[in-house]
Amino acid sequence: MMKKTGLITGALSLSLVLAACGGNDEGNVNEDNNGADNNAGGDEEAADGEAADVEPQQWRFVVEETQGQVQYVYAEEFAELVSEKSDGALEIDVYEFGALGSEVDQVEQLTDGIVEFAIISPGFTGTLVPEGNIFALQFLFTDDQEVNQDILNESEAINEHLAARYEEQGIMPLSFWTEGAMQWTGNSELRTPDDFQGFQMRTQESPLILESYRAYGASPTAMSWGELYTGLQQGAVDGQENPIFFIADANFNEVQDHMTISNHNMYVTMTTVNPDFYNGLDDATRDIIDEATEEMRQRGFDIQEEQNEEFLAQIEDDDENPTEIYELSEDERDAFRELAIPVRDIYRDEEGGEEGEMILDMLEEEIADMSGEDPTETDGDTEENEDEE
Repeated sequence: MMKKTGLITGALSLSLVLAACGGNDEGNVNEDNNGADNNAGGDEEAADGEAADVEPQQWRFVVEETQGQVQYVYAEEFAELVSEKSDGALEIDVYEFGALGSEVDQVEQLTDGIVEFAIISPGFTGTLVPEGNIFALQFLFTDDQEVNQDILNESEAINEHLAARYEEQGIMPLSFWTEGAMQWTGNSELRTPDDFQGFQMRTQESPLILESYRAYGASPTAMSWGELYTGLQQGAVDGQENPIFFIADANFNEVQDHMTISNHNMYVTMTTVNPDFYNGLDDATRDIIDEATEEMRQRGFDIQEEQNEEFLAQIEDDDENPTEIYELSEDERDAFRELAIPVRDIYRDEEGGEEGEMILDMLEEEIADMSGEDPTETDGDTEENEDEE
């Protein structure tokens, strides 16, 4: 969520972190990935069911979550697929959140080619790619996560126009996918906009996420999720938003008494690759990456669905940390939707510019076409949308 120039802040400490991690020497990795020998044997296509004949390489894949959480499980399975398709020639080391620095550090590592792959949430690149703030708009997508994933898979607005804006910044999206509907937790109940008056809401650093909560009357505060548990425990912030699996696995329910099933958004993330690295690969190696990406679309959806269902049951059954769980009615959701829709004009006027306005208009049409509903209505017959950890 910082401009490229702002991302340089952690560069010196990052180099020390990388050295401490004991990974492959950075120069050797980059030489292996971009060297002249990459194409040796790489153009031979594998027969059906056989591994491709490609040059051995070892890559890094960094995620924003910890072991066992959705992104980490996804990355491990992605790495396994790539290894299988290359008969073990292509190895990917997965790094959990914190192993190589903060979320902002990880963006810089990808753009600088220090890591080849990263799962990046648009909420952490909001100032680098303002058009990506589109996913901060609440009540934009539907309540049906399967429909939302279809939209993310097929949308021209997202996969062509928005993806191109990321690639200009050294981030190539391979796929956009949902980690599930976003819910609110708080130290007090959150059922009406009045409940948000003066409420210290933790968000990602996206300017539009901050603006979305100001529209409800909240006092939003940007904070890395690595600091969030302590922030909630000590009262630095009053509440936060995340998918259910993340709320439970990060133990936020231990320090929050209330959870609102609001479905006000969905947490969208991206599987990304450094474009110079990707474009420098031979066809056979690129094909393996592309095939693994496609196969992980449904698997990624299944992972988040399984975890969100499992962790909701855990929160409900946790007698040591009882949580009051509310599900908003359609009338209650409409009260928030009415305040959220005007924020789209802020995106058009201040965040996205002409390109962003075109992307949002196109996406709204695509959502209406694929869901059969008008995402700009506020009569209770409409459905909703995204964001992160």
